[in-house]
Amino acid sequence: MAGEQDRTRPPSLVHPVDPDTARLDAATNTFRMLADPTRLHILWTLTDGEADVTALVDACGASRTAVSQHLAKLRFTGLVDTRREGRRVVYRIRDGHLARLVREGINHADHVVTGEPPHE
Repeated sequence: MAGEQDRTRPPSLVHPVDPDTARLDAATNTFRMLADPTRLHILWTLTDGEADVTALVDACGASRTAVSQHLAKLRFTGLVDTRREGRRVVYRIRDGHLARLVREGINHADHVVTGEPPHE
């Protein structure tokens, strides 16, 4: 019945729970997928909106084959969704939590690279 309660609750930005093994494993799997520069670049690009493979290749500068392989992993792990638009497959980031995580990772990296002092 707990699953039913979860579905009836409105979505939120903050989930005040202690991380159990299942949540730690899920977070670790997400971070593992973010640990590749090409996949991170793909996800960063998708934080601005949907894109097809051609647009992602152009944005990331990786080969079409590499981008396609990374997209397959991102789809398999549930980090991106797809929809068909004619013959094209259009990709989108799965949810707002992931988009915020990617943006914050890049923002943190900007502080590291530029030496800008940290802030809350």
